[in-house]
Amino acid sequence: MTTPAPRIAKIERTTKESDISVELNLDGTGIVDISTGVPFYDHMLTALGTHARFDLTVRAKGDIEIEAHHTVEDTAIVLGQALGQALGDKAGITRFGDSFIPMDETLVHAAVDVSGRPYCVHTGEPDYMVHSVIGGYPGVPYSTVINKHVFETLASNARIALHVRVIYGRDQHHITEAEFKAVARALRQATEYDPRVTGVLSTKGSL
Repeated sequence: MTTPAPRIAKIERTTKESDISVELNLDGTGIVDISTGVPFYDHMLTALGTHARFDLTVRAKGDIEIEAHHTVEDTAIVLGQALGQALGDKAGITRFGDSFIPMDETLVHAAVDVSGRPYCVHTGEPDYMVHSVIGGYPGVPYSTVINKHVFETLASNARIALHVRVIYGRDQHHITEAEFKAVARALRQATEYDPRVTGVLSTKGSL
């Protein structure tokens, strides 16, 4: 049996608003090293890498003295690009994945299709999360209104279809963390090799 090529990527992106570097190994063990300058976002990306079992290193420096938005968004861009690059030709992967994640009073479902067709549906967050802020006492606060944008940006740049649904929940920290963990587990499942699959899992013959 032919040994699959390493599924790794390193992407760097510099703009006037941020300087981002992401290293990703899809076949890792969950070794994660995250530094974005936004503590709660570090916590979420750590959860993502850990529960996807990806080796993930993120270094981000942005204009967080203004707010976290540019740094959070730009990191999601580069992470998505790294995921897309590491997936390569997608040969032999399961392609689809989904996960339900409970976190205390919260339940979130995420589903992924590594389809090559970017799309994102993010639904179910309580209305108050448009105005909610986590952290910042001290440190740079994380506004939960950006959750949807993070997942849309990730899906667009990785060229995957991603659905994230909050079934129920009350605490904004629990909801956000369950979203990231559900996406992580769905990605882990979708990107795993299936020994029964030769080539790509598509009736078209390509993804």
